[in-house]
Amino acid sequence: METLNVESDDVLKQLLHEAFDSQIPNFGSYNLVAAAGSSGSAGLKVIGFRREPAEIILCPLNPADLQPTERAVSVNNTNVSHVALVLDGGYEVGTSTGRVYRFNVPARLSLNIPSPTGETTGPGASGILAQDEDAAEFAEFMNEFMDRLDPTVNP
Repeated sequence: METLNVESDDVLKQLLHEAFDSQIPNFGSYNLVAAAGSSGSAGLKVIGFRREPAEIILCPLNPADLQPTERAVSVNNTNVSHVALVLDGGYEVGTSTGRVYRFNVPARLSLNIPSPTGETTGPGASGILAQDEDAAEFAEFMNEFMDRLDPTVNP
């Protein structure tokens, strides 16, 4: 049986929220999940999502310091080219500018975020990020988002 360090989980979630909040001014209206990217902007990202208006915000981060690796990207019905569930259980999201992002949102994600000074104390944290419910909610959101984009699905 796996033991989850709740204190580390809370610290990891707080650090990821802060990284997202630093890029997105109206962060309060988004649910957040951590994702592992495999293309577009590979690596760690925080994804904000909301149902009304339907939108996802992809925030690629450097896992060593949670600083942005590039500007956050908003994807909504004005700039989305496609959204798909891929064979490995992840998602692919394309924009009208030609950017394609492929990522997974696991229920559990192992993270090791060092403190800025490299010391063992400070704002760094490591452990398993437990986002079981958030990942399930994100999957439900993505299904709804894909349905909205597919003209063959009844509203």
